[in-house]
Amino acid sequence: MSRHSTSPAYLQRAAIVCVVSFVFFLATLVVFYVRQQIGYFLLSTGFLAVYVFTLIGWLMQKRNVVAVHENGLKYKKFQAAWDEVKSIKANAEGLLLTKDKQDKTLIPPTINGYDAIVRAAKLGVEKGR
Repeated sequence: MSRHSTSPAYLQRAAIVCVVSFVFFLATLVVFYVRQQIGYFLLSTGFLAVYVFTLIGWLMQKRNVVAVHENGLKYKKFQAAWDEVKSIKANAEGLLLTKDKQDKTLIPPTINGYDAIVRAAKLGVEKGR
């Protein structure tokens, strides 16, 4: 069994955006305190919104985990044994897996070890058929 989460490079980018937006939020809040102009307050509010939404997205991405087992895989709500997978398509958008009942999932290439997941899925489906 192997577990693959979001690539650290993508999480690091989100963390940098969080830190920079929070610093700008604090800086514009200080400028608003000094100059007392509403424009700086609105700018500060915008940086706060960017900070909050980026933080929420960052936390959501940390939960994206692909678990590859010897008899199948699981990603979010999608779970399938290798013999249930009818088609596999890997392209630039990600790995598209289609199950028996037209249940589909797209595993993005931002997952760490994406190439290993594609190889394991192709090998597992070939053995499952």
